[in-house]
Amino acid sequence: MKNLNYLFWAYTLIWILLAVYLLSLSVRLRAVASQLRRLKSRLSPEEKT
Repeated sequence: MKNLNYLFWAYTLIWILLAVYLLSLSVRLRAVASQLRRLKSRLSPEEKT
């Protein structure tokens, strides 16, 4: 039974780390998308195509 306890905590830790990683990717992706929108808005109409 002790091994199952280690297995449970290992899987729990993996899922928590994965969730934190995906959350950080999401935050960074939003920041990049926002920056891209700002850069596109600074372009003149001829440069947007």
